[in-house]
Amino acid sequence: GHTMPASPAAPPVAATDPHAGHVMPGATSQTGMSAAQQPVGAAPPPPVITDAAADRIFGAADMTRARDILREEHGNTRISKVQTSILEATSGRGGGGYRWDVEGWYGGDINRFAFKTEGEGGGGEGLELAEVQALYSRAVARYTDVQVGVRYDLEPRPRRAYATVGFDTLFPYWFEAEGALFLSEKGDLLGRLEGTYDLRLTQRLILQPQAELGFAARDVPEIDRGSGVTHAELGLRLRYEIRREFAPYVGITWAKT
Repeated sequence: GHTMPASPAAPPVAATDPHAGHVMPGATSQTGMSAAQQPVGAAPPPPVITDAAADRIFGAADMTRARDILREEHGNTRISKVQTSILEATSGRGGGGYRWDVEGWYGGDINRFAFKTEGEGGGGEGLELAEVQALYSRAVARYTDVQVGVRYDLEPRPRRAYATVGFDTLFPYWFEAEGALFLSEKGDLLGRLEGTYDLRLTQRLILQPQAELGFAARDVPEIDRGSGVTHAELGLRLRYEIRREFAPYVGITWAKT
């Protein structure tokens, strides 16, 4: 027997309300039509604003130069990086040795010039392997670059030059991989595939497993290389990042040629 009192009528929208005439999606206007049912107007859009108030205060020339710097720094910046992934002294059954793996690049987000160099040597035999690559690198996906260029082997002798095509990518869960095919001026086709993963034990202590495989399409007796899998390597390195840019490490490597 209880009757709820009638709801008060909504007050009219004031003409000075800045939101007057706007209807939220799914809601109905005072005419009873939803936002999707409202007629589309045919009025031309307002003109594009070409003047800037700051030009009248600081001068058009100074503001034009400032806007050019802003455009350059947001999307068109040229940056560079050089990284030494491996720089180590080794010891094993055949005696001590050394090894390096350095790469770098210069450019923007899409197009870059990249270089790579790696090699190794023994304490008594001197330099055994050494190569340098000069590459054009282009981003083809969010985490993948395709690279083309040349590779030149300083060791072993005789020296060889190769046309190079490869990739550098980052898989889910931060697994890094890179690979390349090399075609020499003698028609020898070689390949290489490498992968690494950073297992963070703490914020500064990182355990890095690494694997590398080399391939050859045919025997190359001049450089003592057979067809098929030419070398395989497994490594495990534990590094401590004193700074993000400097991290000494110790490790163990198994290699088969």
